[in-house]
Amino acid sequence: MTQLPLPTPSKPARRYIRDLGPAERFSGAFAIANAQLGATRAGKPYLRCLLADRTGDLPARKWTISEEEFSRLPTDGFVWAEGETQPFQGELQLIVQAIDPIDPSPDQLRDLVPCSERPPEEMFADLRRILGSLSHPAAQALAQTYLADENLMSLFLQAPAAKALHHAFLGGLCEHTLQLLNLAEAMLPLYPKLNRDIVLLGLFLHDLGKTRELSWEKGFSYTDRGELVGHIVEGAIMLHDKAQQAMRATGVRMPGSFITVLQHIIVSHHGEPQFGAAKIPATPEAIFVSLLDNLDAKCNMAIGAARPDQARAFDLGGNFTEKNWALNTKLYRPDPLAEG
Repeated sequence: MTQLPLPTPSKPARRYIRDLGPAERFSGAFAIANAQLGATRAGKPYLRCLLADRTGDLPARKWTISEEEFSRLPTDGFVWAEGETQPFQGELQLIVQAIDPIDPSPDQLRDLVPCSERPPEEMFADLRRILGSLSHPAAQALAQTYLADENLMSLFLQAPAAKALHHAFLGGLCEHTLQLLNLAEAMLPLYPKLNRDIVLLGLFLHDLGKTRELSWEKGFSYTDRGELVGHIVEGAIMLHDKAQQAMRATGVRMPGSFITVLQHIIVSHHGEPQFGAAKIPATPEAIFVSLLDNLDAKCNMAIGAARPDQARAFDLGGNFTEKNWALNTKLYRPDPLAEG
């Protein structure tokens, strides 16, 4: 009698962050962010961080940890963690019992790194359409020189807009930029004395240096050049080079201070020196760009934290999120006028 082979045990389905409920065991690969060593009331060290996958993140604590064990963990990177979930003040948190750094496999990385919901090529087509409406020949020549750089545009479509804060997902840079262009299109008719070409070009260019500042092949991190130079200076350098290319390729002269005011938008768009701006915005267009950028970034962070697209499996009834350090507040979840 032929003996049939024993069935191969099926691999258990991964439990994503959004699926976790209270008092549940968890184990698996996670992205770790903002790992810090805190101290309990008794003065003992503990780990506090965020653990995340492609569906969301949760605050995590490991109440017993040595400084040596903490030093092995990445501040931002990837870990294998085990423990259990615990309700706390209307929120779910992860109580970690074991944690170790890992180098995720390609399969694991797809579970850990979020992506834009819109196809990048679709967003890029919308962006090209808006830039195609620029009216001044110099603005058109400069925009087309950027758009013709296939390597740069490929990186632009892949890059996140940030390592951990707003639009921190693959395709996030393109999504953020397109959102800003759409906001500008809606608002510019209310401010007819703003130069439309300069605003739209400034929004397109303001974060392009992130294609050199950030790395996303094995999670989101900074390149060496990103650490040493940063996207603001990168963007200003890139603009100088692209302006020279545009003039050589098209013969179109860049008028007067045109490149200078665009460089000013790039170096000032963070608004204040304490937030990374090299200059405070000093033209009407630079102020408009900086405020729009801040609006989209903060709204993206607030909505993502308080009203995520993918609802969690369990609602513990908490009206507030944990404190969002980038916004310096806890966020109130309910929409009082929503049905139900």
